[in-house]
Amino acid sequence: MAALREEEVVTGGSMTVDETTERARTLLDRYGHLQGISLIEPMVHEEFAGKITMTSSFGTEAAALLALVAEVDSNLPVIFLDTRKLFGETHRYREQLVDQLGLTNIRIMRPDEEKLKAEDPNGMLFAKDGNRCCFIRKVEPLQRALQGYDAWLTGRKRFHGGERGTLPVIETAGTRIKVNPLAGYNRQDIEDIFDNRALPRHPLEAEGYMSIGCMPCTDRVDASVSDVRAGRWAGQDKTECGIHYII
Repeated sequence: MAALREEEVVTGGSMTVDETTERARTLLDRYGHLQGISLIEPMVHEEFAGKITMTSSFGTEAAALLALVAEVDSNLPVIFLDTRKLFGETHRYREQLVDQLGLTNIRIMRPDEEKLKAEDPNGMLFAKDGNRCCFIRKVEPLQRALQGYDAWLTGRKRFHGGERGTLPVIETAGTRIKVNPLAGYNRQDIEDIFDNRALPRHPLEAEGYMSIGCMPCTDRVDASVSDVRAGRWAGQDKTECGIHYII
């Protein structure tokens, strides 16, 4: 992840870093044994009522967490980062899930147009500086979207491997708390959520896309490959877009 420029660092939640660290420790002691809806409910209704949001890529596994959240609070703010480089199928899938799950508070965040004109006028920055492209199109818009929130839910899971292999269900993110309700879920657990709730699949999954992000940086993956995220930034020394490193 490229270092953030000083003028681009956006302030975080209402807690200090020390307060966030202590809060995360307390929450882990109290809720660290929970996952799924059992963890989402107290975070949304008790610990961070009105101060928590979630992010969703509306990718291949996104419907699992969205479905659980919808059962807890269908009006919880859901941040969707429209990078201007997404597959059309992802936009249509988002609309389908929003309708089926009854989600009523989707926050679509887009990159700053002036930044795009200045740094990526021909739309090819991804080929020259992938980290910078991710920052402009995903990280900075998410920083803006998180203002006013002290916590956010993510759909990350340990079975995705890499940096996610030791993911806790509750962690600190600068001056915010990050909650990962599906951290301990395995692939079959996700399949069960889809099957039990009759959730639709992302249309590109059938074409070999196991994890879906922006078009230029997402490839098909052979079904025998165990790494779910192998098709993201394939051939590059890069496995994350950077949104999980923001302060």
